[in-house]
Amino acid sequence: MENKPGKFYVDWWNIKKSTIYGVAAFFVFLLLLAGAVLAWRAGYFQTKTENADAPKDAAQIVSYEGDVRVVRAATRETILVTRKTYVAAGDTIQTQADGKAQVQMIDGSTLNVRPNSTVVIRDSTSLFGGTNVRVTLDEGQLNVKTQAQSENTENVVEMQESESRVAAQTDASFNINPERGGEIRISRGGVETNTGGEKVSIGEGEFASVAGGKISARERLIEPPKPLVPSASEQIASSNEISFRWQKPETASSVSYHLQIARSPFFAADAITSEQSDITNQIYNLSGFLPGVYYWRLRVSTASGQQSDWSEPRKFTVVKQANNEQLTAGEWQSERIGGNIYQIRGRTQAGTNVRAAGRETFADASGAFVLQVASSSASVPVELSDERGNRSRYNLSLTTGTATRQN
Repeated sequence: MENKPGKFYVDWWNIKKSTIYGVAAFFVFLLLLAGAVLAWRAGYFQTKTENADAPKDAAQIVSYEGDVRVVRAATRETILVTRKTYVAAGDTIQTQADGKAQVQMIDGSTLNVRPNSTVVIRDSTSLFGGTNVRVTLDEGQLNVKTQAQSENTENVVEMQESESRVAAQTDASFNINPERGGEIRISRGGVETNTGGEKVSIGEGEFASVAGGKISARERLIEPPKPLVPSASEQIASSNEISFRWQKPETASSVSYHLQIARSPFFAADAITSEQSDITNQIYNLSGFLPGVYYWRLRVSTASGQQSDWSEPRKFTVVKQANNEQLTAGEWQSERIGGNIYQIRGRTQAGTNVRAAGRETFADASGAFVLQVASSSASVPVELSDERGNRSRYNLSLTTGTATRQN
């Protein structure tokens, strides 16, 4: 039987160049993707920070504001915090007048270091499934929030010759008052404080002070007063006397108030323009303010000597006397974003402050403004004001986008 050689048949097609380029590009993309995945797994794309060299069981400054510094125990080097930074046992955290820092500890607790404070990390270790966290407050104020804790976990704050073991699910504030000594406030949970061998449990809604190696009797915690007037971001003519009003805390009986007004929300000593203490009423009038931005806050004192925390700062602006210029606005639009959220637009004089439903913005150089507000009503009042004290008011329909001038 005659053997015949095998035959191969090949069909040829005309292939467009674009198809060849597309296939080649696809394979190149796959190669690049595979390389990127390998590089990511190897850690080449991870952000290089100081925390890459953090020692075992180090805590971390996860957020900061203003001037915050860390003094390394090993080298005595002072580091200005400009990013997330580790803090190990022995290190010191210092905040200046405008500084705040939030520290994440290894037991899941959070330390909020307030302005003008010094905190030393004494211990930060994890052994056998538990953790030891110990810090010392040398000056200023420290807020501690703990989460659930394992059975052999300890979280201790040292202050004024005292040790306070912070329980799980606790929100506590430790403060060193230069005139009165240490103060402990418990908003949630509880602490056990040991002073000279005497142990006292301070529970939710309670206050106690530490001075001279002794701890005072527990008191009901006094909440800060609630500022009412001037309202947030209110504008006031410079010729007017300003009336400051506030609401008395529900937990207080016989109290006095301390009022501070400053050019800075941090209330640094050189920024305070007025300070009044021993106010017995819930109103105080002041005049003589120069045009500019101001902040005000309050705290309350009881007959026993307890002082509340400061209230959250309120901002107000003093403007020049109005010269009766007309502030007008037009090209109104209202768009519903979803639910009761609306975006309103318009045009007015450049630099004009526009306020509606508790939100505010400034008109740009062309006079245009955009403001997102939340309202369950069909219309909202819109207030226009400028630095010269001129004002006008419109009522804007959120459904039709039409505005009616009120004054």
